[in-house]
Amino acid sequence: MDAIRLHAYGPAANLRLETLPDPLPGPGEVRIAVRAAGLHFIETLLRQGKGVGPHPAPALPAVLGSEVAGVVESAGEGVPAELVGRRVVTAGTGSGGYASLAVAPAGSLTELPGSLDFGAAVAMITTGATALGLLELAPVGPGDVVLATAAAGGVGTLLVQHARRAGARVVGAAGGPAKAARVAGLGADLAVDYRQPGWDKLVREAFGEVGVVFDGVGGELGRAAYGLLGGGGRYVMFGSASGEWFAPGAEEAAGRGIRVLDGIGHLLGRDRGMADLRALALEAAAEGRLTPAVQAFPLAEAAAAHAALEGRDTVGKVILVP
Repeated sequence: MDAIRLHAYGPAANLRLETLPDPLPGPGEVRIAVRAAGLHFIETLLRQGKGVGPHPAPALPAVLGSEVAGVVESAGEGVPAELVGRRVVTAGTGSGGYASLAVAPAGSLTELPGSLDFGAAVAMITTGATALGLLELAPVGPGDVVLATAAAGGVGTLLVQHARRAGARVVGAAGGPAKAARVAGLGADLAVDYRQPGWDKLVREAFGEVGVVFDGVGGELGRAAYGLLGGGGRYVMFGSASGEWFAPGAEEAAGRGIRVLDGIGHLLGRDRGMADLRALALEAAAEGRLTPAVQAFPLAEAAAAHAALEGRDTVGKVILVP
């Protein structure tokens, strides 16, 4: 099979296309012919040898990636034969997703609803489920003014769409004029380029105070977004694409009547896990209620995909196509 393998921690160029033996499914597992594999920003850090939270740096050599969508090609012992030929998606590959073939536990599979394509399925299985989980933590509706940072990213584009459909007024902050234009095309009432000084003043002039902030960037951008919240506002932290988390001081937030909500903690702490959110996300995409933005790279260009993701030069969910 074709696979992208990492032999040494370091820059994106260390990701190399190689030919490896085809993986064999063990008991309770299936082998998937991969049609799309998902990338996450966290994988750019793992590539550098940096452990992130519960994710340690991978043992080398490594094939990164946990999300794939494709067709079940073969089944291991104890797996129903009727799974072979099914169109499926999983966020739990055991052999590394940056490859033309991947092995995964049969219990981790979700069959693709309707005619949902493989790229959209990969975009929704974790990124879409994350967006719905954040909205579960901080529901929005008519009368809310919602600000999403990284609004041109995989989660951000979905938050903008959902908030708009829910009747909220939506501000999307994205890096660069092209990304801001993309966010405006999603229906945001105001799309701002956060690389431009004074972007937060534009928001204040247009809406006064913001009621809900979904922040996946952190750092100074997160601080500026938090500053736009009015009394009774909600600040939802779920990422640090800037390389630095921003967490408001508890006393200061309480003094302003602002609730600070840990989005990742909420997702990890759900008693039901993520299975229900994954199913809801896939259904929303299949029915056209949410449309994930997808940027595809050929599998052989995984290094370029990592570099683009690190440089914030991508829009939506980044996938590799074998």
